[in-house]
Amino acid sequence: MKDLEFEQKRTLSRTEVADQLDALAAALRRGGQAELDLGPGKLTLRIPDELRTEIEVELEDGEIELEIELSWRTGQPERAPDDAGG
Repeated sequence: MKDLEFEQKRTLSRTEVADQLDALAAALRRGGQAELDLGPGKLTLRIPDELRTEIEVELEDGEIELEIELSWRTGQPERAPDDAGG
């Protein structure tokens, strides 16, 4: 089961899409807590220093689909095993 899932599909102008990407890029540059405006509300995410990325482009039936995926681990960083217990 997923802890959280949010999906939004809208038709936007090229300028509106550029504005959203600019806001995302600024949040990535800042790191830490990033607040993204998603139309009816805002989503706050913790952005780490390193992320995994995937870019996919598909052409099918006269339509181009461009997906940019960013992923990272949530929660506490992994701890080294304790040396005390042997």
